[in-house]
Amino acid sequence: MRFFDSEDTLQTSLDAFLAEHKTHLGLVSLEVPLISNLPVWSNIALIRQYHENMPWEKARAFVLDLLKRFDMTGIAEKRTSSLTIEELFCAMLIRAAMVRDAVVVLDRPFRILPDHPDSQFFTDALRKVDDLIAEAHIFDYSREKERYRATDGAED
Repeated sequence: MRFFDSEDTLQTSLDAFLAEHKTHLGLVSLEVPLISNLPVWSNIALIRQYHENMPWEKARAFVLDLLKRFDMTGIAEKRTSSLTIEELFCAMLIRAAMVRDAVVVLDRPFRILPDHPDSQFFTDALRKVDDLIAEAHIFDYSREKERYRATDGAED
């Protein structure tokens, strides 16, 4: 976990980190939304289809298996406007994990899930796709430290 006191320092550090890990980056951020006119499964499958030329049928089956881990197969055909914030977060996380050897970055996850009291939801969600992820990093504001149960000096 990386905590920052200001928007500028967070954004500068995040931009540098993203540039450094560009080839394996899986970003979960409001700045990188799902494509609104595609169903969830297609949003997620696009990553493997683009990078690995995975056929639609195989990609769809793979995505449905991943959604099953979250007990969310029912959202596969939904558009983003029909999702709860938890479903949206999980769909974005699964999409990020689809990058081969993913370096997943959760960019200010409490902006996506502002009403969650702590980071347990993020931690649980990351565990469900940990076999697909090489690394996971969280960038957030120092004022959110308590919600992560982090102590001073806590980093990755």
